[in-house]
Amino acid sequence: MKKALVLGASGGMGYALVRELVSRGVDVVAFARGKEKMKALFEKESKVTIYAGDVLTEGEVSQAAQGVDVIFHAINFPYPVWNVTHLICMDILIRIAEAQQAKIALVDNIYAYGAQHKEKISEDAQKEPHTKKGEIRLAMEDKLKDSNVPSLIVHFPDFYGPYAENTMLYETLKNVVRNKSANFVGGVQVAREYLYTFDGAKAMVELALRDDAYNQNWNIPAVYPITGGEVIKMIREETGYQKSIRTVSKTMIRFLGMFQPFMKEMVEMMYLTETPVILSGKKYETEIGPVPTTPYQEGIKATLKWMMEKDSKVSSMPTTINR
Repeated sequence: MKKALVLGASGGMGYALVRELVSRGVDVVAFARGKEKMKALFEKESKVTIYAGDVLTEGEVSQAAQGVDVIFHAINFPYPVWNVTHLICMDILIRIAEAQQAKIALVDNIYAYGAQHKEKISEDAQKEPHTKKGEIRLAMEDKLKDSNVPSLIVHFPDFYGPYAENTMLYETLKNVVRNKSANFVGGVQVAREYLYTFDGAKAMVELALRDDAYNQNWNIPAVYPITGGEVIKMIREETGYQKSIRTVSKTMIRFLGMFQPFMKEMVEMMYLTETPVILSGKKYETEIGPVPTTPYQEGIKATLKWMMEKDSKVSSMPTTINR
């Protein structure tokens, strides 16, 4: 792979993928809507070409994809429009990849696995999604597999890290850095996985560089499942944060959904906070090597540091992050 196109380059995983690809000597076309944000992120990087456009406009994506070897799909549309946008986008990418003779690497989540009751989920687990969003993710996967495009489908748990703003953990951290009372989505006693974006990007780029990794599914787990209580303890130790952190239940999410479309769409995914899907990394470890893992303390510290630098209200933080 000499040149790659990263769609959704200004988001959490997209940003991490661009950085990892550049570190491997790959030329990157970074594609997203916001030109100014993209310039702030990548303007000083000589190996990155910035392309601001709409991923649902085929001509714009086709132009950005000229001469690329791999198209990284790191786009995450807002929940309320998933049923309209995701499958259209996949059809567009498949046509462009076929025309360019390029491969597609899909950043996927765990929704297609549905409710699983095994301790750890391997790539051969039967996918029986019971939510609308899970069905859409599985349909995206099926479209790729039914095409003639070599594809890489990589399943990740929920993300955290710089620019990963549409995530459950970000909902907690955003008020921590403002020294306001915060929310934690789901029960604090249940162990769930949170993947640091740079770890996911390292694993995915490693796979994308290997021809024999394509036309397969890969599961990339976090360092280990961690409870909300343990996450909150780490946050308090790193920041000196003393405000309350409220647990947000499914009932509360359903109530908020009466007023906020995003919350309404989030209700059906709350099962993941009660019976989480925990991924097995055994296949990656066997065929590739150790799964990249950043300790939670380190990843949370780096994420909070980025958020403090970004947020104009950080001056109200009670202390700086412990060094």
